[in-house]
Amino acid sequence: MDIDNLLIIVTTISLFISLLLAFFLVTIKTKHKVSNLLFAVFLTLTAIDVSDPLFSLVSDGPSNMAMLRNSLAFLQLPVFYLYVLSVCYSDFRLQPKHLLHALPFLVVNLMVLPRFYMVDAASKIDFIMNRQTRVELQFTHILFHFQVILYCITVFMLLRKAKKLYLENYAGKSIQSYNWLFQIAVVLTVLYLITLFKNIFKFSDYPNISEYIKIAILLLQLFIVCWYLFKALYNPGLFQNVDSKLKLVADIISEEKNSGHFAENTKEDTKELSKLRHYMTAEKPFLNPSLTILEVSNAIQIPVRDLSVLINHTLGQHFYDFVNIYRIESAMQILKDPAKNKLTVLEILYEVGFNSKSSFNTAFKKHTGNTPTAYRKVL
Repeated sequence: MDIDNLLIIVTTISLFISLLLAFFLVTIKTKHKVSNLLFAVFLTLTAIDVSDPLFSLVSDGPSNMAMLRNSLAFLQLPVFYLYVLSVCYSDFRLQPKHLLHALPFLVVNLMVLPRFYMVDAASKIDFIMNRQTRVELQFTHILFHFQVILYCITVFMLLRKAKKLYLENYAGKSIQSYNWLFQIAVVLTVLYLITLFKNIFKFSDYPNISEYIKIAILLLQLFIVCWYLFKALYNPGLFQNVDSKLKLVADIISEEKNSGHFAENTKEDTKELSKLRHYMTAEKPFLNPSLTILEVSNAIQIPVRDLSVLINHTLGQHFYDFVNIYRIESAMQILKDPAKNKLTVLEILYEVGFNSKSSFNTAFKKHTGNTPTAYRKVL
């Protein structure tokens, strides 16, 4: 089997899986419709981008359709950025202002309009054959490089802030959402960096190297698409997002200091802390696997803003870790109880409010220095 046939097979499989997953995302019944739609669009754009080997079978040379297909790459990262926004923030809505993300795509197509879209086939061939001297194509590649760097940095900054907000206000399992998004952001960043590397050779004296890298990208793309499918099927209800109106505790404290209303270690803090700890031990709200700081705030009648500062700043803990300590203490009591020695670790973690074995083991070892199984053995 020669390399061209192999690429056609790989591209066909990748295209089929991408479109199948996109169809699954837009047809499945879920409350995350916007997120699913955006990810489906991203998968479709990616599938179109990697379809070059198949497209070459039905195209005799440069065409308007081929140029448009190439320019769709300028929509991939903007759509992925909007997808990340929709996953991170529960109040995200698609708005007309989001169309601004399509500006690079429009600019690129307008630039090549006079000397490519509006000319005959011979002129199109000449335009592509002399691409190293075409200002339009050089600008297109510079713009693409700039866009990749800008969006990758923006996505990581967004994830960093969203994860902090989640840890400060929630204590459920959905921290996995941000781990998944971080993983996919890292994978995409690596993929796009390889693509940028390929494009550098495309405009150099060694264009053949660009073709070899292109083959590697197509093979890597297939593995990435299969990974998407595995994640989607393994965890279809992964995401529970936060309200974008929430503020980081550091920002709240900064605002209060600027207004002169911030005071450290007041008697009121001690009183509220005692009230909070009594509620946690007496009512055991941590048994709720989806506990939020708002629910605790409503129960003990302390404003959520003050409660967030009390836990995340005064105690120096994220709300997520604060709640998990009570869960671990409860699990330790169960593990010590001879009457419950037949309970499995899985049964115990669900009983105390965890719903993930990995997060339970991580939190337990962080608090005790041992895994739950090892802790039970040394008792």
